[in-house]
Amino acid sequence: MECFLNNTKVFIDENYEELSLRSAQIIKNQVDAVPGTVLGLATGSTLIGTYDELVRLHKAGEVDFSKVVSFNLDEYFPIKKSDNQSYYYYMKKHLFNHVNILAENTHIPDSEAADYEAECAAYEEKITAHGGIDLQILGIGNNGHIGFNEPGDAFISQAHYVKLDESTIKANSRFFDNENDVPKHAITVGMRTIMTAKKILLLASGEKKAEAIFQTIHGAITPRVPASILQLHPNVTIIADKEAARLLL
Repeated sequence: MECFLNNTKVFIDENYEELSLRSAQIIKNQVDAVPGTVLGLATGSTLIGTYDELVRLHKAGEVDFSKVVSFNLDEYFPIKKSDNQSYYYYMKKHLFNHVNILAENTHIPDSEAADYEAECAAYEEKITAHGGIDLQILGIGNNGHIGFNEPGDAFISQAHYVKLDESTIKANSRFFDNENDVPKHAITVGMRTIMTAKKILLLASGEKKAEAIFQTIHGAITPRVPASILQLHPNVTIIADKEAARLLL
């Protein structure tokens, strides 16, 4: 099902597989149209199906990443790049090792940097030097966070070091041996970087995302629901499976 809600283009797919196929096709179309496109990439379980499909399309000769530049939204800090829960490791495992994107064109916040403030500033400068993001891919947290921009009293515009919300730590604990192993801090790009992207594609799967999706589209614009700021962007597409979209139906 396709519709417009509050000027946001929304696709409601039957299941996660359909969501993944649709999102991969949108990314493929962007790369086909602009071979040197700058992609803003996200991580998390929702994105795995999308990356799997992009790998399949690449291996079938249907998409070429050789000129693509990518910037990831966020990374735990500190964490070793070799740690299998780092987003550096995630991106290599699920996408970069399987397509022809050049290593020097992939960018992820340095989780081993000596100075996180300097790393935040440098990361923003790199994005600006590439002309900003053409297509920003987003997941969404159960609490409405995008990137690691957590609920708070204000929208933070610049890349920044953030203390993760307890609900985020709890949600991410499923990837670790126990909750105590989840990093408590991260580096994330800020809202200005996200909002200045030319296009935004947000993906949501599962009933735990339903309230966040409803508030993103229909709720007040508030830093208490960070994704609600997307209501102000002129080119947002949301793809949700039926479980994540249940409050919209």
